[in-house]
Amino acid sequence: MKYLRLALAWVLVLCGSAAAQAPDVNKILADIRAKDKGQLAVSEEDGRFLRLMIASSGRKRALEIGGASGYSAIWMGQGLRATGGKLVSIEYDPVRAKELADNIRKAGLSDVVQVVAGDAFVEIPKLQGTFDFVFLDAWKRDYKKFFELMYPRLDKGGLFTAHNVVNKRSEMGDFLDAIQRNPALWTTIVSPSGEGISLSYKR
Repeated sequence: MKYLRLALAWVLVLCGSAAAQAPDVNKILADIRAKDKGQLAVSEEDGRFLRLMIASSGRKRALEIGGASGYSAIWMGQGLRATGGKLVSIEYDPVRAKELADNIRKAGLSDVVQVVAGDAFVEIPKLQGTFDFVFLDAWKRDYKKFFELMYPRLDKGGLFTAHNVVNKRSEMGDFLDAIQRNPALWTTIVSPSGEGISLSYKR
């Protein structure tokens, strides 16, 4: 009994230590939004939606085009933590890419999220394999080009999602036309926060 009590005591100590060291993800997310002067981060509602979509559909290999400072990557990373998946997040701006990597580290998601700094049109062809989830939140007028680049790399049953398809619809008419007319896609648009996310399922 003595040894059992000692073992239980050590378990409690270790659990308490782990809890004390666990990152406060909610605080990290709040800090990113507070510093987001350029309004580059998705809304909290959209972040929660992305996490739910990934976790509930069991996504394993995800790509984010336009990572900004890491707000959406942290939400998606939490979903992928639950599925055992991985995310590659690409950010063009070197300052934001550093912030992205720092925030991913602070959130304890460095083993889930790989940060790539650079031009996504250059970096995507270097990536290996295919993807079952893509989140696009980059330069709006390039959406169709990114879709055309990624469509062959999207698994059957994969989801191609894009942000700001409601509030910036006028900047991406060609993209919206492409995803809605593609006979191999089922596409719908949801709007958790008013910004809009398109969801295209590859049949």
